[in-house]
Amino acid sequence: MTVPRPTLLIACGALAREVLRLIEDNQWSALELQCLPADLHNKPKLIPELVRAKIRAAKQRDCYRQILVLYGDCGTGGMLDTVLQEEQVERIPGAHCYEFFATPTLFDDLSTQELGSFYLTDYLARFFDRLIIHGLGIDRHPELKDMYFAHYKRLVYLAQTDDPALLQLAKAAAQKLDLEFVHQKTGYGGLASFMQNQSHGPAPWHS
Repeated sequence: MTVPRPTLLIACGALAREVLRLIEDNQWSALELQCLPADLHNKPKLIPELVRAKIRAAKQRDCYRQILVLYGDCGTGGMLDTVLQEEQVERIPGAHCYEFFATPTLFDDLSTQELGSFYLTDYLARFFDRLIIHGLGIDRHPELKDMYFAHYKRLVYLAQTDDPALLQLAKAAAQKLDLEFVHQKTGYGGLASFMQNQSHGPAPWHS
């Protein structure tokens, strides 16, 4: 009996917990996950070529039915889409994870309400201090907070889960940045629907 080949998902590390939860909860065993470091959020220009390297390594293995990318543009200025077009690989629709968690309609509504919105997901709430306060050097140079966030009015927490601890961390993040706090439950949004569509392929594959 021929074992069906899996679909490879190349994702931002900030999505790893959510992707693995969706795979487990829905028994989407035909999907395999590989992640790039989540701290590339602060170095988006590195994303395109690192994704390309993952794609080419996977193609060399020649064991996947298809390769898909779970990144938005994520600040690459279109460079990621250029790489994906060259490699003939599809990615999840959306400019960033905020849009595909919230779905485009809700995200547009939130942006229209206040253009100066800074967004957190569950991952970013959990690691806010490491990625934002330490990652941007605000802990060492407090004056940077006003430089980075001068044009923001509010912090919008796009919550994938009902986790009281994460809610408190998100509220604390808003206080540290002196921003109004907004809590918006999104669940997994477009990430779930995209993965569901890709899970309908060959018979389930098991690692």
